Amino acid sequence: MSAMFAHGSLRLYLLSLLAERPRHGYELIQALSDRFGGTYSPSAGTIYPRLAKLEEKGLVTKQADGRKTVYEITDAGRAELLARAGELGAIEDEVTDSVRRLADQVRSGVNSAMKSLRADLASAARQARDAGSPASRGYDGTPESWDNPNTEQPRPTPPTDAPLSANDATPARQDSRQALHKADMVLNEFRQQLRTDLRTQAARSAVPPDTVPALRRQLADVRASILATLHP
Repeated sequence: MSAMFAHGSLRLYLLSLLAERPRHGYELIQALSDRFGGTYSPSAGTIYPRLAKLEEKGLVTKQADGRKTVYEITDAGRAELLARAGELGAIEDEVTDSVRRLADQVRSGVNSAMKSLRADLASAARQARDAGSPASRGYDGTPESWDNPNTEQPRPTPPTDAPLSANDATPARQDSRQALHKADMVLNEFRQQLRTDLRTQAARSAVPPDTVPALRRQLADVRASILATLHP
């Protein structure tokens, strides 16, 4: 039994998908994934046994189409859908609720990931600044050390915005690379999760026309916030 459906509900839902048009197994899997906004995709081991059960009951037929097997609802299958219309409506409502819950979890994960990204970037920026400070180089700043010819002259401290030497910059660069790698992972995760949210909305009703302009504005705000963290 699929964890997303109560016992027997997935078979009825598959029957409703076949009532729309004949489909082969992969198309049914894809249709279910689309209905759930990409948050749920059943395996072939979940789908085909249920199709076999529907065929056994005479609710669907199957026909070979090259290397694929196409399933089609029968008159008995349509009668079954009509008789269980109320149950099917409840399943549709449950699918909508499940999609909403999954979308909420995705949004919560994105918010947590963005907070973690800001913290990582701020930490890397602090470490980079610390690596460029005079204290981290061991320079005591006393003018006597410059006047004594027997004293090894330290290097002048470069401005804070000057490039660091290879030795001084190595730890900071390593931290920066790690932060950048994490940032790439978070951004990729954010992209996938936002696509899931949009597909979920499209499956439930429609994506409002003002979604893209709003998305651009909000992403611009997030970018500005992150840049402010990088350059306080």
